[in-house]
Order: sequence, then C-alpha cells, then structure tokens
Amino acid sequence: MRHATLPDGTRVPQLGLGTWHMGERARDAAAEVKALQAGIELGLTLIDTAEMYGAGGAESVVGQAIAGRRDRVFVVSKAYPQHASRAALPKACEASLKRLGIQTLDLYLLHWRGRVPLTETVEAFETLKRQGKIRRWGVSNFDVGDMEELMSVAGEDACATNQVLYNLGSRGIDFDLLPWCAARRMPIMAYSPLGQGGILKDRALAEVAQRHGVAPATVALAWTLRRPDVIAIPKTANLEHLKDLVAAPTLTLTAGDLAILDRAFPPPKKATPLEII
Repeated sequence: MRHATLPDGTRVPQLGLGTWHMGERARDAAAEVKALQAGIELGLTLIDTAEMYGAGGAESVVGQAIAGRRDRVFVVSKAYPQHASRAALPKACEASLKRLGIQTLDLYLLHWRGRVPLTETVEAFETLKRQGKIRRWGVSNFDVGDMEELMSVAGEDACATNQVLYNLGSRGIDFDLLPWCAARRMPIMAYSPLGQGGILKDRALAEVAQRHGVAPATVALAWTLRRPDVIAIPKTANLEHLKDLVAAPTLTLTAGDLAILDRAFPPPKKATPLEII
C-alpha cells in the first residue's frame, strides 16, 4: 500500500474506504461490516465516514467493523456545518465518538461550509485537539477562496486535508485547487473517485483496462492515485469489487494510457466552480 503524508508528518494509506450510503438499512449492515473488515485486512486501514451518512448509521457500522481493530485503523468523520460552532461541535464530536465506539478521532472534518464563522469553527477544532477528542482536523468541499480564508484564520499548517469530489469525470480541481494544496503540502482526499458509476462504462477506460488485464474501476482509481498527494476513499460493500479497488495502487498507468484518458476526459482549461454532490 502506498502512503500519503499529512502536513504534520503522519503517513496514511493513499487508498482508504468511504461509507457514504452505508448504515441506511439494517438488513445491509452485516454485509457492510464484513466489507469494511475485509478492506482492513487488505491494507485499506483509512476509513472515512460522517454524522450525515445514514443519520449516524454509517458511523455505527464503522464502529462494529473496527471493534478490536482500533489500533490498526485511521478513522475520519465529518460534522454538519450547523454543528460547527463553539457550543455545538463538541456535542457532535462526542456523539460521533459514541457511535464509533472510540475515544479519539484521527481526523475530524467540516463537511461543507455553512454560516458559522471560520474563526469560531477553527477555535472549536483546536479545543477538541487539546482535549484529546481529535488528533487533527480538516475541511471538505472548500474551493480555493475558502481555503485562502481558512489559512488566514488558522495558519498554513493547521488544516490536515481538504476532501473534495475528484475523479476522471469531475477533474476541475486539476486547474487550481489541487496545485494550490500541493504547494502547501496538503493532500487532497478524493470522494467518489469512481464517480457514480457512469464513467466506468466509457470506451476509453475499457480500452486501457483491457491493455492491463484489469477492471475499469481499477484503472479509474489508479488514475486518481497517480499523484502521491491524493488520497482516495471509494465505497463498496461488495467483496469482489473490493479486489478491483485493492489492485489500483499497484497499477502504473503509462503516458499512452494517460493520453487516452485525457482525450476521453479532457483536463480543465480554466477555473470552474467546485463540484459538490
């Protein structure tokens, strides 16, 4: 497993597991827990979740999956923007910790920007750090302007990551946000790195996959991981699909492969608004 380095020097797996849409149906919980545990055994020890997912249900699923494995797992969760205040964030964090069955979050993110001033949110994050409730904090769905404002409030090294939509079909951040974060040695965390499934049917992706004898999902994920400063968190509860994901870090795409994919999914030529799903 390749690793990315956070601003504080912590090395984390470049490929982890997301949990969006997990914890929504009780009948699926056992399969979801099994998939997460299988991923951990395969080295996917970074797990991303959020209080929003399944109204806390995803955090409960993660809690079951990591029971007895806490020392092997890097746990990320996210808070609603309405919970980002000085008074509400500690309560939201405590509720997430309870559902996860752990004492400390490795990384706590603001899910997207809301009405609470960033100065207050940063203060709340730093208080949670001092209390030992979280080890580090970051943001999600922040564009360049948001990040610049955050840096003016928190300083250059305080934010651990920015989690954003990034995949072959949604690569607007290649123009400005990704270089901006790279210049500050802040890795991007890519959610939905396989899109919503549509890009996996593309002929160019199938062509590259056939050349390497792998699944299109493996190629799409390898493309996202082509940079050492990008962490990807695909979601799956399918054990066969999991095998395709695990193969991505060891797949090296050639210049020819990348050219084929660039023709099918052109890189941005100008700044575009950040995509959020």
